[in-house]
Amino acid sequence: MISLRPKLFNRTFYVAGLRWWVVSLLFFATLISYIDRLTLSVLAPTLCKELHLSSFQYASISVWFLFSYSIGQTVFGKVQDRIGTRSGLSIAMAIWSVAEIAQAVARGLASFSLFRLILGFGEGGHWPAAIKSVAEWFPARERALGMGIVNTGATLGSALAPPLIIWLQLSFGWRTTFIATGLLGFVWLALWQMFYRSPKQHPWLAPKELAFIQQDAVENGVAVAPSWLDLLKNRKVQGIVLARFLGDPVWWLYLVWLPLYLYSARGFSLKAIGIFAWIPYVFADTGALMGGWFSGRLIHRGWSPTRARGFAILLPALLAPAGMLVAGASSSAEVIALISVVLFAFQFWINNLQTLTSDFFPNDLVASISGMAGTAAGLGAMLFILTTGLVIEHFGYTPILVVSGLLIPAATVVLGLLCRDVHAENEK
Repeated sequence: MISLRPKLFNRTFYVAGLRWWVVSLLFFATLISYIDRLTLSVLAPTLCKELHLSSFQYASISVWFLFSYSIGQTVFGKVQDRIGTRSGLSIAMAIWSVAEIAQAVARGLASFSLFRLILGFGEGGHWPAAIKSVAEWFPARERALGMGIVNTGATLGSALAPPLIIWLQLSFGWRTTFIATGLLGFVWLALWQMFYRSPKQHPWLAPKELAFIQQDAVENGVAVAPSWLDLLKNRKVQGIVLARFLGDPVWWLYLVWLPLYLYSARGFSLKAIGIFAWIPYVFADTGALMGGWFSGRLIHRGWSPTRARGFAILLPALLAPAGMLVAGASSSAEVIALISVVLFAFQFWINNLQTLTSDFFPNDLVASISGMAGTAAGLGAMLFILTTGLVIEHFGYTPILVVSGLLIPAATVVLGLLCRDVHAENEK
């Protein structure tokens, strides 16, 4: 049997700053996942017209993705805490890449729904693995920045997707577009299998860097058994899970509906969508990186991790209501600007919220809890997206945009109420 293990692993040498190379691999996995999931969204004007899909039918295809994506996060979270992120994320990437390519042979509502169902389950394995890997490879002061880099894969992938996918569609057709985007996953998978190991097993990791990574690993005796039911009895888990359920629909609203909203409600041509739809995601990139840097800077100044994370969660919650103004914007430039503010705030917010799991709990629970939180996020998004399809057909986009502006502040209040004892516990 031929081994893919590179010969370099048989030699003794160290790579300086290896943790940053690891997070780069996770960044590219995120970028690919968002290009794959956005292929359908960007092609929505073409597919809805060619396949005669209504707004509600299009929403239902997205809901099948979100349904399996939600389940996949909890399933893969538990699996990855048992078999590790190297194998767990490899399985997930293979599943979703096959499903992405399979959409090239879709013929209508039923086949697209089936392939999106499989795609969602595979992509559900990404975030639990990413959050767990960052927790394993970074100390507390750098963890949010590490997550920020991973999250920029989501925002950069969202920014690259419209021009890339529209170019592929106009040049080669929508079926070839699904094949091309799906093949990206297999390129990444080969690199991941060749180069990723856990910190304790990686022969390229210098002892000094390993000690730096493990300087403040969470070993705080949290009495939580690793079953889903027992985890849900913990107030910190409840706070994170409910905050994700309420807040994540904001991101999914724009992820799923932005191209169609610009096309049908704002009169953008397909070419104009390719030119302008990436702009809000550049601001989201900035929010992800600034959110990680900001809380890390506060920790460096002596703040406790949970206090720094809490402050970094509160600030963007004050910006998020800008989403309520999108519906009343008088120009296309104003629409793009307001959406940019919302996505900046969301990524600043979610980056620190995701990092709370590794601040509160030991590494061997991080993927399980992150998976549960991701499931809650997916369920919240699924309900909101399906509701959006119904509301648009009867009332237009305005009610949805107004409600979306209130979701992140509401999620932050819930998080604060359920985790209000955390700061005192961690500063004793």
